[in-house]
Amino acid sequence: MSLTHTGVTTPADLEPCGREEHPDCGIRDVLDRIGDKWSVLVIVELAGGPRRFRELQRAIDGISQRMLTLTVRRLERDGLVLRTVYPTVPAQVDYRLSEIGTGLTHLVKALADWSLTHRAVIAEARHAYDRTHPGHDIR
Repeated sequence: MSLTHTGVTTPADLEPCGREEHPDCGIRDVLDRIGDKWSVLVIVELAGGPRRFRELQRAIDGISQRMLTLTVRRLERDGLVLRTVYPTVPAQVDYRLSEIGTGLTHLVKALADWSLTHRAVIAEARHAYDRTHPGHDIR
């Protein structure tokens, strides 16, 4: 895949999950999308209402244009985000959560809030682990 590739990966492009009838296949697929850090941040941002691409990019610290493009395309493909193109010159595009995406917001916001609340404790746990396990870089 090239550095500028922004296509959406389809199931045919992925390794099979093993036995496709196994219930974990569907769960893993969904969790891979909504558990991705950029997806979480996009969903949290869109929970406040529709945003244009550049608004999303400015609001999500550290996300590149390419990664934001991939993330919104994947979320749109999964039916979590709606993309609307307005017939203006130049064309204006906005992104908003779909009904199913809106149903995720309380869960994703709870995860984001939990992360903010516990980040110092987790950082200290990591430092303690690193002090007692030198040379075990697991990042």
